[in-house]
Amino acid sequence: MTPSEAAGRPVLAARPGPGFAFGDFLLNTVSASHARACAWLLALCLVCFLPGQISLQPMDRDEPRFAQASKQMLETGDGVDIRFQGEARHKKPVGIYWAQAAAVAAGEALGVPEARTAIALYRIPSLLGATAAALLAYWAALAFLARRGAFLASALFGACLMLAAEAHLAKTDALLTACSVASLGALARAWLGRSGPGPSTAGRLAFWLGLALGILVKGPMVPLFVGLPMLALSWKARSGRWILSLRPWSGLAIVALIVAPWFLAIAWRSGGAFFTEAVGHDMLAKVGSAKEKHWAPPGTYALVFFATFWPGAAFAALAIPFAWRRRGDDAVAFLLASIVPAWAMFEAVPTKLPHYVLPLMPMVATLAVLALRAGALDPTRRGARAVALLVPAIPVGLTIGLVAVAWRLDRVLPVLSLPLLGTACALACAAWMAYARGGPERAMVFAILSACLLSPAVLGLAQTEIPALKVSNRLAAIGDALPCRPQVASLGYREPSLVFLIGTDLATPNTGADALAFLNAGGCRLVFVEQRSAADFADAWPVGGAGPKAVGQVSGFNINAGRRVDLTAYAVTPAAQTVAP
Repeated sequence: MTPSEAAGRPVLAARPGPGFAFGDFLLNTVSASHARACAWLLALCLVCFLPGQISLQPMDRDEPRFAQASKQMLETGDGVDIRFQGEARHKKPVGIYWAQAAAVAAGEALGVPEARTAIALYRIPSLLGATAAALLAYWAALAFLARRGAFLASALFGACLMLAAEAHLAKTDALLTACSVASLGALARAWLGRSGPGPSTAGRLAFWLGLALGILVKGPMVPLFVGLPMLALSWKARSGRWILSLRPWSGLAIVALIVAPWFLAIAWRSGGAFFTEAVGHDMLAKVGSAKEKHWAPPGTYALVFFATFWPGAAFAALAIPFAWRRRGDDAVAFLLASIVPAWAMFEAVPTKLPHYVLPLMPMVATLAVLALRAGALDPTRRGARAVALLVPAIPVGLTIGLVAVAWRLDRVLPVLSLPLLGTACALACAAWMAYARGGPERAMVFAILSACLLSPAVLGLAQTEIPALKVSNRLAAIGDALPCRPQVASLGYREPSLVFLIGTDLATPNTGADALAFLNAGGCRLVFVEQRSAADFADAWPVGGAGPKAVGQVSGFNINAGRRVDLTAYAVTPAAQTVAP
């Protein structure tokens, strides 16, 4: 029984649609019990999230920055200060770094070779966070839907491309999403059950733990995600007394006990510089201007949503008229209050990154399934079938794009991934056909099955067939092939992934003369020279003098910079003769 039913308020009525044996059988099977629903959700997450965890290269620039800072915590034993090489990294709190360092330490204890440069270990918190987010989305959806509908909503979220991507990246957003869903699920129970006892003790604990851990992971974001609907719903109810069922005084004490020790420690260690950098230079800079070249106009999130929340985005778009008509219902009002204010705020902020709205997507999925249960995803409505074409359009477009990229960059075809990609496209087309024939629920099932093939095809297989994308990995392999362990410098190419793979002491000379001085400093030395710096490096050598020994070349594509790069590696080993300038 949902909180709305327990409180005696009317819930949204379901209108039976045309029966399709396949969809009914599958959904009835997986939602026969809570345990079975969670087990199937876990299986979905493993299928979508596990492939590619080891083979996917460190993705510049944010992921290796987080991973490198966590690695330096292990190297120094300092669990308070956060640093990237010699630079203080005062942008995010410590939660993700602790989680990554713990995962790597566990890997070392279990004997994982070269654990500190194994990016898959740093991704474990994100993998667990994304999986927890999908399971918590099921729990949150149970406040609005019966078991079958809650499973469908959480599966739409768990299968979405953005969550699969974040599960493969060693940064904050998967864990942040799990924390947000936990708190929002408890807040929903407080709102929908406000005339009764409200959330259970476990629900209240989920709210405050989600808030506390979210603060340690990404500062004010979880308080923002729960604070905006609190304000909107209190305005709607003309009272905020319903929030009292969450026991705010004891809850805030729990939050303070969890977050205060590190915040006090970093304030003492940095002399307040952490808060100046995190709030003034990071958060407020993103609000006032486009940070790190991530500017985009308002409406960007609404546009990219159809790719990032695929396969559920088309169904969510079709649910908008229903949401507007039923905005006065308690369930719909909560979902809109959880989505619209935060979404509008992100659209207004100049800095835009697709993952910012990821914590809102479980509520979007729940709203889409509420519309389905109310019979509002009607394929006969004008334009509905055209909107539903977005379901096959994304995998078809992605398949064509991957083939084009692989051919352009490496003159290869991603043959290993093509069978899965083709099957994913076929299932997505089946989803559209099912919807057009009056079976929106069956269409959702086919779309989710398509996603279960598309994510492993792209993240598990296709990326392994495009070596041009793995520039830093191939450079690191040159150093591994030398007969000695070199000290390394890189001239012109300064991606954080290279620092992570080579080591904290990677040098980054500014000029060719500096790179030459590094090579001639004695011992085993290796320098990577990017093509744009090659002339400066050559000019540093004396006229008529023998040039350095080239030991390898790497050509590829820098995803972050959006351009091709060509690098030459030069080495000096103890047995080799060093040429003096």
